[in-house]
Amino acid sequence: MAERPLSPHFTVYRWAYTMTLSILHRASGLALSLALVGFVLWLVAISLGPATYDGVAPVLHSLWLRVLIALAIIALVYHFCNGLRHLAWDMGWGFELRQARASAVVVVVAAILACIACLFFLFHGAAGGA
Repeated sequence: MAERPLSPHFTVYRWAYTMTLSILHRASGLALSLALVGFVLWLVAISLGPATYDGVAPVLHSLWLRVLIALAIIALVYHFCNGLRHLAWDMGWGFELRQARASAVVVVVAAILACIACLFFLFHGAAGGA
């Protein structure tokens, strides 16, 4: 039986930042799936009443959980921005190399600015408080 050809692997191609964005899109999707589990656990604690919520409140206000929440927000913002780019590709826009590179820069800049704004308002602004 003839050996079937393998799909191209990242070691076949010269590394490009568009590859990095694609890998980060997949990783941020996985991170969001894990963050969803934490969000559901938080909702369960709320639904079980004040006594249960007061029991988990110290964990919810800990520094390490705030770091995890910040990472989840970063993943959400990046995944959203890059998802819009993928949506444009699904509609047939931006496939030219120059356009793909320009949209990659737009995604990174927009994600950074949106992350800064979200984290500021969550931890220091009107939406939260440290």
